[in-house]
Amino acid sequence: MTQKKNFEQALQELETIVAEIESGDLPLETALKKFETGMKLSAACAEKLNEAEQKISLLLKNSAGEYVETPFIPDDSRNDS
Repeated sequence: MTQKKNFEQALQELETIVAEIESGDLPLETALKKFETGMKLSAACAEKLNEAEQKISLLLKNSAGEYVETPFIPDDSRNDS
């Protein structure tokens, strides 16, 4: 049974696969299997990003159910002023 990975784990594994494929040292069959795994990881990462975007959108609704645009200010830049 495959354990479901969180976003960071999936992204790290995807980066490793890309590096292995780009090295050019893998036999064709192995490279194809790695590519297939990488595509699945890429889709899983995209799905997790979409879920996060939807969750953020829900959090930005006001009490009337309307979206309120709020500028994104990273935590590290709030202390600059």
